[in-house]
Amino acid sequence: MTRTGKNHLRVLSTLFVVSLAAALVLVTHTAAQTAAPTGPATTAATAAATTAPTAAPNGSTVTLTLAAYSVPGDAYAEIIPLFAKQWLAQTGQTVNIQVSYAGSGAQARAVIGGLEADVVALSLDGDVAKIAKAGLITHDWTNNTYKGKVTDSVVVLAVRNGNPNNIKDWADLAKPGLGILTPDPSTSGGAQWNILAAYGAVARGHVPGYDATDDGALKYLGDLFKNVTTFDKDGRTSFLTFEKGIGDVAINYEDEAIASIQAGGDSQIVYPSSTILVENPVSVVDTYVDKHGTRAVAEAFVHFLATPDAQRIFAKYGFRPVDPTILNDQTVAKQFPAVSDQFTVQQFGGWDKVATNLFGNNGTITKILNSIKGQ
Repeated sequence: MTRTGKNHLRVLSTLFVVSLAAALVLVTHTAAQTAAPTGPATTAATAAATTAPTAAPNGSTVTLTLAAYSVPGDAYAEIIPLFAKQWLAQTGQTVNIQVSYAGSGAQARAVIGGLEADVVALSLDGDVAKIAKAGLITHDWTNNTYKGKVTDSVVVLAVRNGNPNNIKDWADLAKPGLGILTPDPSTSGGAQWNILAAYGAVARGHVPGYDATDDGALKYLGDLFKNVTTFDKDGRTSFLTFEKGIGDVAINYEDEAIASIQAGGDSQIVYPSSTILVENPVSVVDTYVDKHGTRAVAEAFVHFLATPDAQRIFAKYGFRPVDPTILNDQTVAKQFPAVSDQFTVQQFGGWDKVATNLFGNNGTITKILNSIKGQ
């Protein structure tokens, strides 16, 4: 089965509640299973996956809700049963984990709006920070070994096999007539990473034809956006569109491109000379775990995501582990080429400044996008 076919079988959206209520589809599998769910395709905008091991005799049951951005769904489908099995063995308690998938920004808004997620695993720090600012996360979620991060990645360019348009670097994406896919930054954290990768590459002097300044970077983004054929709602949907044969280049996470190649997809990866390190956060949501009485299992789950077993599974699905021991393992390291110029969001002063100055309602990038979309 092609990866596109598999993706149609995935659970790919958001479990909405309160004013965001919509149809809910549940897929259940046991702790012994490690494959992605293979239930019927979902066409509604919302869905969830439930993972449940066989209950221990006379054991209690606890339910967690995980709100995650859409891209790592396959990895979580394998990690969750492993955690559930371990938790059952250690405590005698069955844990059911309901998983909601959507764009990172959409998930943050849903949690703030009433989606009672015990744990959030999102695309960028800024979305977790919004939940904290709303008073739902009250602890310092960055105060751990990996500063609240669970996976890393880099932004890459996925092109058709054989690279028929001879795409070599960011400068090529501004050529008139090229069809580019990247998600919508108003709903997708992945889209913001993509745009920051391009912005930073220009500002750092790696895009010939454009001044290595903020003005030069914004001019480049305007030219790039004119070539975007579709602004999908999230990174996973955007890459699915690319896999359907639409567009010439998909700007996306390295892990999406790796997964496509592993599944025999019609694409190959072009690593830009300069790109951003994508850092994906995870956090317990204090208000909701205290309300549900799930703090112990929620904290254990977050801790489990950083263990070698979970980190190896993330690597299997194309994510760069945050655990340096796993990342530098010979079998893992060969999967992730070094980037000649890799920078972080600190290039822009951190997510607080990015969220306001670049992607806020009056942000410079928002204005450029609105102008392009209005044409």
